[in-house]
Amino acid sequence: MLLRTTRLVRIPNRHSYAFQFPFMFSSLSFNLHPIKPLKTLKSLASHMTPHLAGKIIGLHSNNVELGVRFFKWICRQSSYCYDLDGRIQLLSVLKAVVLLIKECEDSENGVVKLMGALDGMTELGFRLSYPCYSTLLMCLAKLNMGFGFVLGGIDYRTVVNALCKNGFVQAAEMFCCKVLRLGFGLDTHVCTSLVLANCRRDDLGEAFRVFEKMSKEESCRPNSVTYSILIHGLCEAGRLEEAFQLKQEMVEKGCQPSTRTYTVLIKAKCDIGMTDKAMNMLDEMATKACVPNVHTYTILIDRLCREGKIEVANGVFRKMLKHGLCPGIITFNALINGYCKEGWVVSAFQLLSVMEKGNCKPNIRTYNELMEGLCRVSKSYKAFLLLRRVVDNGLLPDRVTYNILVDGFCKEGQLNMAFNIFNSMNSAGLEPDGFTFTALIDGLCKLGRLEQANGILGSMVKKGISLDEVTFTALINGHCKIGKAKHVYFLFENMVENRCLTTAHTFNCFLDALGKDYKLNEANAMLGKMMKYGLVPSVVTHTILIEGHCRAGETALSLKMLERMKQAGCSPNVYTYTIIINGLCNNGRVEEAETILFSMSSFGVSPNHFTYAVLVKAHVKAGRLDRAFQIVRFVLSNTAIGTGALSSAGDLDARSLSSEENDNNCLSNHVFRLMDVDHALKIRDEIKKCGVPTEDLYNFLVVGLCKEGRIIEADQLTQDMVKHGLFPDKAISSIIEHYCKTCKYDNCLEFMKLVLDNKFVPSFASYCWVIHGLRNERRVQEAQKLVSDLVRHTGIEEEVEVTPSIEFLMKEEEDDPDKCLKLIKAIEQVHYKEGQLSKYRPFLSF
Repeated sequence: MLLRTTRLVRIPNRHSYAFQFPFMFSSLSFNLHPIKPLKTLKSLASHMTPHLAGKIIGLHSNNVELGVRFFKWICRQSSYCYDLDGRIQLLSVLKAVVLLIKECEDSENGVVKLMGALDGMTELGFRLSYPCYSTLLMCLAKLNMGFGFVLGGIDYRTVVNALCKNGFVQAAEMFCCKVLRLGFGLDTHVCTSLVLANCRRDDLGEAFRVFEKMSKEESCRPNSVTYSILIHGLCEAGRLEEAFQLKQEMVEKGCQPSTRTYTVLIKAKCDIGMTDKAMNMLDEMATKACVPNVHTYTILIDRLCREGKIEVANGVFRKMLKHGLCPGIITFNALINGYCKEGWVVSAFQLLSVMEKGNCKPNIRTYNELMEGLCRVSKSYKAFLLLRRVVDNGLLPDRVTYNILVDGFCKEGQLNMAFNIFNSMNSAGLEPDGFTFTALIDGLCKLGRLEQANGILGSMVKKGISLDEVTFTALINGHCKIGKAKHVYFLFENMVENRCLTTAHTFNCFLDALGKDYKLNEANAMLGKMMKYGLVPSVVTHTILIEGHCRAGETALSLKMLERMKQAGCSPNVYTYTIIINGLCNNGRVEEAETILFSMSSFGVSPNHFTYAVLVKAHVKAGRLDRAFQIVRFVLSNTAIGTGALSSAGDLDARSLSSEENDNNCLSNHVFRLMDVDHALKIRDEIKKCGVPTEDLYNFLVVGLCKEGRIIEADQLTQDMVKHGLFPDKAISSIIEHYCKTCKYDNCLEFMKLVLDNKFVPSFASYCWVIHGLRNERRVQEAQKLVSDLVRHTGIEEEVEVTPSIEFLMKEEEDDPDKCLKLIKAIEQVHYKEGQLSKYRPFLSF
């Protein structure tokens, strides 16, 4: 069986290696020199017998890929020639049949001998898989060996299905023709396989041709699987209307839709944002006694979480558990991602505890979702320290992990930590990508460190990473913000040359900078260039231009631009009108500004409290306090404004109004300083009469009073609200934060007790403020009680399991850069050891 290139040889005393070499292979140490083991292996391989090679492969028979790579390597390194019998003997240990079939595809004798070997393996319980059947049949067809063996009906259907699943449509059809001549007929299973094959190659026309033939033949009527495959094909092609028509036809012909059918249609509805329709289909399944599976529920949960409908997603999750289904890791990850996007970090960690308690082991994506959630709530240090848990669970951070951390630290202005993580990526064997570099560039630009940002851009280009629109825009915006637009104009030309301009964002950066420098002619020229490149000015583009003219005192021209904007089919938004109103007020044209404000609703735009704030400030500056209070009263009592007008300050783009014109400042400096609480309560009563919700009123008033230091009045208003069964979250958070900043923890605890007694739970951030403060005051027992309260009021049943996670999130002292650096080094060592091991596992593949 073993032939040397010139003669048959017999090597005595080699059997000792049968025990030495396998153990030598399986115990390669991390501490070995990277070159010496390779030389040792090569020297041993040159004299290795098939018996020894079989022993080594047998040690790793559960890893087919590794075994095959070793087999190929040993064939190249050995001084012996392995004939077909030797290859069959070695690869039968791994059952890597597909590889062996391909090795024999040019030899008829080889194929015959291989098929005999496969028969022998079959007697030992080995069964060929679909890919094995497919490859063997293709090999036989290539050699034109015919079909001299006898097939049974099951074999016939199995082979056709195997060929179709692997995309060999023509081979499947050819095989069908052959077996039809042997007396077999077409049946539903075979035809459905052909429908599947055509759908997978996006040939719906041919798929329906087969389907029509099935409908006419009694022996191969379409079943629910056939319909489901066609419906899936139509959904993938975006032909949803036809897919639902086919479902209706299916029912009319007495074939009930299966779970698979409904799942396909539910996913199609979710993909186009019609989640309500998808939920209706879930209800329809219940009426049809069709039981959803884990995949069905997971699709809905994922979509609901993406839309921010977490409560509804929770309901679907509970329904899933009620029906006795066990969520998989994809389900858990979708829900954790939804929680984290909404800032529900404690709930996300509770799910992690549930996963760890059950049989669903978290993967690196689970931890990535948690880290991103922590970064969203400005807890990047906590996100980084979570890496310890990742490593302890036998996982390694991937590129996504590092990108999340780099981006999180950059957004918090912690550039040193961001660069430490960035530099450790190479040690971990991970190359930074465009996202990594862009996060660093954006972070540096926001801190005004433009030279470093330019250097990062150079490194990015040197590594051969393509620059995209986001990267260019981040750098351009950074320079434009400090009046250095001309320094990055070459980047703009580069974007044009490389066709990176797909949106108006980059132009908006230049337009904003030019407007602030009163270079309006150049701004108009830039607008013309933008249109020349085929980009349509957005509402932000028009608003920037209008603001530039307002800043220059050209309000008449701004009003003309507003009209042109409407004529161009670009509807102004509330920020556009706010800029116009602010410009008119700055020019003393307050009455005209007020007229525009009260006419906004006729154009389908509702003013927000920023818009009113500009007008209030103008009246206060003019000494017309009565008129200012009238506007405030109107804001709070106008039904058309409702809850939206009193939303948080985050609703307005920070660029739209300069800091000195910010409404919170003007209202705090003038209105809240003079406001009487009794007056506020009267306004509340008026609002109740109008039937408008008052939660946002309390948020608006209490936040403003807290900023003016009028905490007693703010507390009084909030207690009044809580007793009336209302729960304005921002008001409660503002009071708790104010008490913590002034170290009035007794007042804070009393206030929290009132809130909790009325069945309301403060935010996690509020708990963090109080617990940190109590611990700093060495009131440890009270702090611990609050932790228990938080767990209980969050609805977590197993307090013992989730408490460690909450403690991890609460501990302030762990936000230590030195500890993070030590963790970086520890992870680098883990990556290094893993990398060293991977060098020897595949025998370096050469």
